Amino acid sequence: MAFAQVDTSGIYDERADSLKAAVFVGRTDANYLSRGKELRTEVISSAGLMKMACCTLAESFENSASVTVGYADATTGARQIRLLGLSGIYTQMLDENRPTMRGITAPYGLSYMPGPWLESIQVGKGSPSVVNGTESITGSINLEHHKPTDGKPLFLNASIMNDTKTDFNVTSSLQVADNLYTVLLGHVDGNFRTYDMNGDGFADEPSLLQVNAANRWLWYSPEVQVRWGFRYIHDRRQGGQTEGPWKSDIANNLADAYVKIGRSLRDDGSSSIAFVADYTLQKTASAFGKNLYNAQQHSAFANLIYHNAFSEAHDLMAGVNATVDLLDEDIRGGGQDLHGIRQTLTQIAPYAEYTFRQGEDLSVIAGLSGTVIPGHGFYPVPRLTLKYQPAEPLVFRLNGGRGVRFANPVADNIGILSTGKTFTGDLAGRLLEDAWTFGGNVTCYFGETTYLSLDYFHTRFVQALLADRESATDITLYALGGNSAWSQNIQADFNIEPADRLTFTLTGRYTDARVWQPSGEVRELPLASRFKAVLNAQYKTRANRWIFDFTASLNGSARVYDFMKDLRDADGMLLYPEGRTPAYPLLYAQVTRRFRGLDIYVGGENLTGSMQMMPVVDAGTPFSRTFDAASVWGPLMGAKFYAGIRFTIWK
Repeated sequence: MAFAQVDTSGIYDERADSLKAAVFVGRTDANYLSRGKELRTEVISSAGLMKMACCTLAESFENSASVTVGYADATTGARQIRLLGLSGIYTQMLDENRPTMRGITAPYGLSYMPGPWLESIQVGKGSPSVVNGTESITGSINLEHHKPTDGKPLFLNASIMNDTKTDFNVTSSLQVADNLYTVLLGHVDGNFRTYDMNGDGFADEPSLLQVNAANRWLWYSPEVQVRWGFRYIHDRRQGGQTEGPWKSDIANNLADAYVKIGRSLRDDGSSSIAFVADYTLQKTASAFGKNLYNAQQHSAFANLIYHNAFSEAHDLMAGVNATVDLLDEDIRGGGQDLHGIRQTLTQIAPYAEYTFRQGEDLSVIAGLSGTVIPGHGFYPVPRLTLKYQPAEPLVFRLNGGRGVRFANPVADNIGILSTGKTFTGDLAGRLLEDAWTFGGNVTCYFGETTYLSLDYFHTRFVQALLADRESATDITLYALGGNSAWSQNIQADFNIEPADRLTFTLTGRYTDARVWQPSGEVRELPLASRFKAVLNAQYKTRANRWIFDFTASLNGSARVYDFMKDLRDADGMLLYPEGRTPAYPLLYAQVTRRFRGLDIYVGGENLTGSMQMMPVVDAGTPFSRTFDAASVWGPLMGAKFYAGIRFTIWK
């Protein structure tokens, strides 16, 4: 990429392996596998984001079997994802190639990224580029925002659901001067009331109010490009018993600022240098019954990048990035009362990445980062990606590498605070987790829009911080310590357009995840579904006047915790007679009518009315040691219906 090309996602040079937006001119596919990427990458375009009510990132993956989204507990509304069968804490979240949603932001971060702000999402499986740091273990999810140069002076999106959940979004891209552009982004969401559809005395979702505002800028010249921006979020959510004393009350405030500066070293843009810096401050004050978690986190990220394309065949990226987290925590829960926990976590990672390309047939990307972590030593992080295209319709990919990250015992397991159980283990420790992921993909194209893709990935941990929640009264945090923990994931994707404007996408995923427990057994990872199948169909009339979307998914069974095996319903029947959750279907439908500059849409979610029975264990005794509102595996509410509008003024 020459830096004079301003309508681009960021400061990094054009790279086939980077998880940048790759929306080709004229392409309107909602979800598709990127053909040109070396890393196996699923792209969810803005058209795909419009298939759902898509209030936030947490509701953006229903058409994907790669990513599964669930609740962390039944009281706070916190969402968590799974990629390759493992918790989302092992997936690196990127905001236009800047690490985001880290540390104490992770439990609620999915709710802080409005879908209408996004141009696309790229889900990369495996070990991505070392340029963005070493924290990725199972993959990366990169978010591309609408750009200052979008040519939309005004875009409005508003929707309301039958449960009173209301969303309002606005984006405005403006040219301020010849070489200066800006985009304003605003988001407000909340609900007017809460519901208790299963009659257990607890609100199914908390009452909430979120205010989210951002401003992004671009200035450029033929040699230099500068991007910078600011964001502020206020989030308040209150849940728990509708009439009883057990309440959850969470207040989050987050401020973020970033700058990207890039300079071309050659007229053709084949060599450049760039600097990226990001600063985030988050404060959280939260109560879960008698449990408390108050924390403040300052996070800074800096990346200095040098790029040199020696020729069409040889390419080098080199630089150094650094991450610093200042944490201040107060924790009360599970019999522990910890105050004034102050820690500084630092990672400094010089890196180099060499790319060899032989036309369109062969690409090899070899990256090495040497991460220096004070108090822990030096960790080499190698990563290798291979793409081979022996014939036009056939693409092979291989990928492997290492990832390391600091564990956060409370933020990574925020649901444990929504229990009355006793905690055993170090809630203030910062274990360095270490894992390797290897995998491959083969994709066969039968035409422009028809393809079949198969992939397999295996993740194996060297070290990890885990929570043993099998007991009815106790939760034990423990280090893996070299014992077995692994996950293998197989997925197939088939996409076809049998007729003009009619598309079908069928995806199936099978996961086998195992973990060593203090009892000495290696067991299936609890509450992680073995399989998921998704069918999406879309039909558009001529000129896209009407758009009909339908999505059906089948979510497979998962092993329940040992204490859940004895749970019984109101009739005295065992809820999980085989020690597993039932498989359950989900149906989504949406109809959109498009006018000039205006879309009106109506739709429904979870039309089968699937709901988890007894998501709150011992709801009648919320301050007992057997109380548990954190063992959630399925939907908490029945069918939902919504209506909304999108209004656009084009330049």
